[in-house]
Amino acid sequence: MLILRAFQQMEWQDAVDILVVAFVVYRIFLAIQGTRAVQMIIGLIILMMASFVSQWAQLHTINWVLDSFLTIWVLAVVVLFQPELRRTLAEVGRHKFLRAFHKLEKAALIEEILRATVNMAGRKIGALLVFERETKLQNFIEAGTVLDAEVSRGLLLSIFNSKSPLHDGAVIVREGRIAAAGCFLPLTLKQNISKEMGTRHRAALGLTEETDATVIVVSEETGNISLVQEGQLTQELDAISLRRHLQEAYEPKEPAKRAGWMRWRGRARASAQH
Repeated sequence: MLILRAFQQMEWQDAVDILVVAFVVYRIFLAIQGTRAVQMIIGLIILMMASFVSQWAQLHTINWVLDSFLTIWVLAVVVLFQPELRRTLAEVGRHKFLRAFHKLEKAALIEEILRATVNMAGRKIGALLVFERETKLQNFIEAGTVLDAEVSRGLLLSIFNSKSPLHDGAVIVREGRIAAAGCFLPLTLKQNISKEMGTRHRAALGLTEETDATVIVVSEETGNISLVQEGQLTQELDAISLRRHLQEAYEPKEPAKRAGWMRWRGRARASAQH
């Protein structure tokens, strides 16, 4: 009865208010899903429950400490959930009305990656660049060194420098930023691979057999640039062809292509098991 009365007294402003809050909560849930933020939220809930219990049990010292912490909970949320908040704001910034700015941003990103790759190829610096697409690579990111840094030629050259402790692993680019470096990828199970291919090529093939990521490999021995996608290796790319492949990699998949990719991945896994 109370619920029915509440609906009868509801105005259109109340409905809009509820829908906006529900949408925000839903977007926050999507942003933190599969991340460590869930554990942090559980920890905050436990602290709030402990505050209520200490107040009920008249544990004044404990209650004072917990209340002091909860008074700065807004600042704590901003600090603890900084990566998730940044990702959520980035999704807002990718709205269709800002598509022109996205094209400029994507073009600048591709040019930075292209310049870095060609530079490393000319100097025979081995590199492994992974570009996340629809399949999330959170497990590989958390296993590496999290950076969340802007993509730049200087940073990529520093990471893959032979004296850098991160040069042996892969760099994962997520949403136009370097999410992590020093990431280790699964090696392919294929047996009919040329012996000239090193660990980087095998790791690139292994990852693209399990996900829809696009991977650039720079050979340390020859300086050749290769691109790997959907378990297929394209070798000896020049700057023009590499730019074209990168532009295609940053385009969203069409439904038919996505269905074809899922069927191909199912067949690949089945053949690998046999």
